[in-house]
Amino acid sequence: MISVIVNPASGSGRAGVAVSGVRRELDRRGIPHAVYETECLGHARELARTAHSRGQTAVALGGDGLVAAVAAELRGSDGVLGVLPGGRGNDFARFLGIPLDPVAACEVLDTGTVARLDLGRAGGQTFLGVASCGLDSDANRIANRARLVRGDLVYVYGGLRALSRWKAANFRLRLDGEPLMIRGYTVAVANSSMYGGGMRIAPDASATDGLLDVVLISDRSRLLFLRHLPKVFSGAHASLPFVMIVRARDVEVDADRPFTVYADGDPIAELPARLSVEPAAVRVQVPVGSPLSAPDARR
Repeated sequence: MISVIVNPASGSGRAGVAVSGVRRELDRRGIPHAVYETECLGHARELARTAHSRGQTAVALGGDGLVAAVAAELRGSDGVLGVLPGGRGNDFARFLGIPLDPVAACEVLDTGTVARLDLGRAGGQTFLGVASCGLDSDANRIANRARLVRGDLVYVYGGLRALSRWKAANFRLRLDGEPLMIRGYTVAVANSSMYGGGMRIAPDASATDGLLDVVLISDRSRLLFLRHLPKVFSGAHASLPFVMIVRARDVEVDADRPFTVYADGDPIAELPARLSVEPAAVRVQVPVGSPLSAPDARR
């Protein structure tokens, strides 16, 4: 039995439209299910808690924020998270290798296997994907307020709008206690590899290694930054001389002006912030054959 927790407004209504097709597909596959609409992320957590208490898989049908809220409720338990992408970016589903069509993604609920994955933490909040600040703070704020641009292109739109007004910031970090300073664009702390609708900001990030990939983009001209921006979709930006990627378990970040830290599409902290990793914190249904379901991935 599964509980499908849906935010019908996710993806500008995409998730709500997908519900009927998902129900038909689950019926076709003989998977008993119930569907519950969320009123807010707090309500989604309550629904996940109820599903776990009944021994049911809690399936999030919506965007990365909904998936993260359900994961946060299941952390540290034997409950299982299922993912049906219905948001704008759907980056956690992309990372897991789950089809972006929510009806096609039902196959993973039917035939998938369970992997135990890490969670990121920022104060009292948890995140599945990438927590970032700097230029990304401005880009996320613009994207979340956009009404005319739809789908994952909203993140590109937000990034370009933010870049047009950007001035370099001085970031102060401590990585597992070691100090580091950079002047530049962005600090991204990644539990998984993608954000912004398929941008592979941390191409080698793993959610099973107990580490966070910290991506530091130092100052260059805005024209040069824009010229290389498309490389982030393939991960080729990682070889650029002004991009540094290091790994740490504990990351402290501050800057010379205020920034909001965003993760999974939502604001989760203000600078200064401390981010860390919680190894093997949540059980997630992933496709058979996924690297996350390999024998050396933690169970």
